Amino acid sequence: MVREFCGGGGLENWFLELDVGWVLQIHNKTDLCQQLQLQLKSPSWLQDFVERWIRALMVTISSIVEALDKVQTLLLARFGKASISEMLVFVDAVIPLLKAGKLRAVLDMYICVCTASYMFTLDVFSLEAQIIFDEIRRSLGTERNKLCDAISTTVEEVRALMEDDDSWAIEFPQGGAGVHRNTRLMVGYIVSMTDALVSTRKSAPSHNTGNLHGLIDDTIKHLKDLLPRKSELCLDAGMRYLFLLNNSYFIATRDFIRGPYCGDSQHHQGLELTLECKDHMDSYLDVSWAHVISSISKSNPPGPLRRWMTNTSSLAKFESAFHQTYQAQKLWKVPDPQLKDALRRAIIERVISSYNDYLKKHPELAEHASRGNSTPAVLEEMLGQLFEG
Repeated sequence: MVREFCGGGGLENWFLELDVGWVLQIHNKTDLCQQLQLQLKSPSWLQDFVERWIRALMVTISSIVEALDKVQTLLLARFGKASISEMLVFVDAVIPLLKAGKLRAVLDMYICVCTASYMFTLDVFSLEAQIIFDEIRRSLGTERNKLCDAISTTVEEVRALMEDDDSWAIEFPQGGAGVHRNTRLMVGYIVSMTDALVSTRKSAPSHNTGNLHGLIDDTIKHLKDLLPRKSELCLDAGMRYLFLLNNSYFIATRDFIRGPYCGDSQHHQGLELTLECKDHMDSYLDVSWAHVISSISKSNPPGPLRRWMTNTSSLAKFESAFHQTYQAQKLWKVPDPQLKDALRRAIIERVISSYNDYLKKHPELAEHASRGNSTPAVLEEMLGQLFEG
C-alpha cells in the first residue's frame, strides 16, 4: 500500500480494505449527512459508522507502527499523514450529528483518538519523518480537544433538557417517588464518561484527562444539586424525602462513585448508607411516621377510669393514624430491594417498637388491640408490604 501510494496511487484500495471507503467521499458536513442518510439501516446507524471508523484508524496506526523497521521511514510517514488526515475529516463532519442520545459514540471516538495520539509518541532516525510524525500527533491532539468540547457540549445540553423537563412535576402526583428516568439517564452518561476516562488512562497514560475528569465531577454535582430543587415540586413531604432517598441511593451505589477517578464521594457497602441517604431516610421517617407515634399518649391522668379512657382514646388515634399513613403510602415505590428492606425495618423499629413499649406499659389495652386486629405482629406484617409500587 505504501509503495502504491508513493508511486502516485491514491488511498482507495487501502480504505476499501478497511471498510471505510466512504470516508474518501466526505468533503464537507453536507456530504457526510447525505452519505449517512443513504446508508441508514438501523437505529444504531451512527454508532456503526463510528465503530467502523475507529477500527480503521487503529488498524492504520498499528500498521504504521509495526512497519517502521520494514518500510522506509519517510515514505511510511508520508503515507501515514495522508491516511490519517483523510480519516480525521470524519471527526469534524460527525460532531454536529452527535446529539444527546449519541454520547457513547463521541466518547468512543475520544478514547480512540487519545490512544492513537499516544501510539504516535515515536522516535525515528529520519528528522524529516520525525517532523511528519509529530505533525500527525498534533493533528490527533487537535481532534481530541474538539471531541472533548463536543462531550462537554452534549452533557450541557442534557443538563438543560433536565432543568426544563415537565415530567418531574407530572410524576409526583402519580406516586412517582422512585428513581426518575432523568436520574437514570444522567447516571448512564456519567458511567460512560467514567469508562472513557479509565480506558484513556490505561491506553494513553501520558494524556492529560483533567477536562474529562472535571466534567464528570461537575455532572455528578449538578445532578445532586438538581434533585433537591426538583423534589420541591412534590407537595407531600413524605414522598419528597422518599424521592430524594431513592435517587440519592441510586447515585451512591453506582460504580463511578466507588472509582478512584471521580473525587472523594462517599459510598456504601451492603446496607450501609451514605450520610446523605441516611439524612433523607431520617427526614422521611420524621414527616411520615412521627405523628403516628406521638398519638400514643404519654400522660397518666389520675384515676383508673380516666386513665382507661385516655389510653383507649390514644390507642384509637394511633390505629387511625397508622392505617391512614399505611394506605396513603402502600403503593409508593422503592425499587432497590436492599433499600426497601432497610426502610421497612427502620419504620418497624421506630413505630412497632414504640407500640410494643406502649402496650407493655398498659397491658389492659393489649386485648383491646387484638380485638381490633391491631396487634404489633399484624401491623409489622403490613409494614412488610410497603413500597412495592
